[in-house]
Amino acid sequence: MADDDPNLSLPTTDTLTPTSHFYPFASSPDVIRSHEKDVFLTSGLIQQAQNIVRSLRGARFAHTHADAIKHLTELLYFSLTTVIGNRTLGEEYCDLVQLEDDSLRLPSITRRVGYVLSSILVPWTLQRILPALRHRLRNKLERSIARQQLRAAQQTSPLPQKSSSKTSTSGFRSFWTKLRIQQYLLEHVDSITSLSPIYALSIATFYFTGSYYHLSKRLWRLRYVFTKKIEDNEQRIGYEVLGVLLALQIAVQGFLHVRKLGHSVNVSEEEKNTADSPGEARSETGALLASIQHPAAVPVLPASAPRYDLEEDPGAVSWIPDGQQRKCTLCLEVFKDPSVTTCGHVFCWVCVRDWVREKPECPLCRQEVLLSKVLPLRG
Repeated sequence: MADDDPNLSLPTTDTLTPTSHFYPFASSPDVIRSHEKDVFLTSGLIQQAQNIVRSLRGARFAHTHADAIKHLTELLYFSLTTVIGNRTLGEEYCDLVQLEDDSLRLPSITRRVGYVLSSILVPWTLQRILPALRHRLRNKLERSIARQQLRAAQQTSPLPQKSSSKTSTSGFRSFWTKLRIQQYLLEHVDSITSLSPIYALSIATFYFTGSYYHLSKRLWRLRYVFTKKIEDNEQRIGYEVLGVLLALQIAVQGFLHVRKLGHSVNVSEEEKNTADSPGEARSETGALLASIQHPAAVPVLPASAPRYDLEEDPGAVSWIPDGQQRKCTLCLEVFKDPSVTTCGHVFCWVCVRDWVREKPECPLCRQEVLLSKVLPLRG
């Protein structure tokens, strides 16, 4: 058997080197198939864990801590497989073995633990930190922009007309002022603080090379080898076409963004060349003062300690009929701080708030719902 198939032959002591390997690297379809198998299995475990928590602590507790249940279940699954040195069920299903890319040996305990923690706990932590960080940055930028616009409006004075040639040469330079940069950051704060572009580049590279499907695997240099016997006439097919399509998508999005930015430069120069009358300046100053006195941002109400719990105080909103009509369709419990959407459906405030943050639509009729338009119900 060893003479017929050189891929499965065992090395001698003289030929064993850290850079030799006897199995081909896994192709991108094998890695994706293994990942999808693990996702299918973990989703079933997560559903069972949520059912257990729901039966022990109630539907509201399970809904509030859904992310924690999900990530803790994934951490348990990979701790019982990858961390202790075993293959996951998806890896066994696809005949894959994980190796260190630099030494081509089985991963050490440090890399296994580092991979599991970086693939589960780091995204979970970023998911909890980034919204607060973006909110803080957005408020800081809005205050700074408002102060600069008000200062510029108050100090507006007639300026001598410049030649068109000089204006055209300094147009792009005058566009990127401190105010413009802060406005650009405020408009794109979500995309700037997002890891999606890094994930997209990593996936595009994976489609071309077949290595490092997860960003954490690229960080810890972990690859897969295919342990199933491959016939001589069998070819390993990759997903290079998907890599080309993804690279084209990234290039087109970058081109459209640059073109939109160039259009903003042209519009800014046209507005700058148009002389504003003092009356218009005063109206703009009044609008700025009004926007500062009445900001558009609506603060989010706190979620702790509901003020109106219909289970403890049934008379808080007495006009809601008893029975199932007093229960929220999301948590299946009696209303706590009942709130109504613009389409007329009633939910608990915490339930509808968490839902609209993920999907800005009604859970029942799928109509568009803005969180600022959700109104509390009172007796």
